[in-house]
Amino acid sequence: MLQPTVRRTWAPRGQTPVMANWDRHDRLSVAAALTVSPVRHRLGLYWQIADRNFCGAMIAAVIRRLRRLLGRPLYLVLDRLPAHRTAARQLGAREGRDAGPYRVSWLPAYAPELDPTEHVWGHTKHDDLANYAAADVDDLAAAVDTSLGCTRGDRALLSGFFRLAHLTL
Repeated sequence: MLQPTVRRTWAPRGQTPVMANWDRHDRLSVAAALTVSPVRHRLGLYWQIADRNFCGAMIAAVIRRLRRLLGRPLYLVLDRLPAHRTAARQLGAREGRDAGPYRVSWLPAYAPELDPTEHVWGHTKHDDLANYAAADVDDLAAAVDTSLGCTRGDRALLSGFFRLAHLTL
């Protein structure tokens, strides 16, 4: 929704800060993937923005596009969101070695702290876009795209997301 994530802010003494926004219920969904190259351990951040919730078929399409872009088989680490399970089935992803172009490992249920992508969302929502009141969905999409673009270029921040999830690179 287009409601800003309200954080603490500063204002002159005696003047309460006011954020002007209106109650809109438009939606924006973002699918993202943090990648680690197998040899050089280079980090990457890829995302796609949609104007509706992602379903399994849309997530499978995002993963196929990512595989074409990277040009190699993917080892997916997914949470247990129903759309992720559907996408894994559609892709024919299997656990274990020699599973074809897509291998998958599942994160434990109800453990978002173990998912580095959740830390990307936390950073985007609570740091980069805190107190940001978007005028419309297109404005919010541009702000999210800019935020994720800046995050993509910060290697220390990307590796920090893995450290927060207690994953070694």
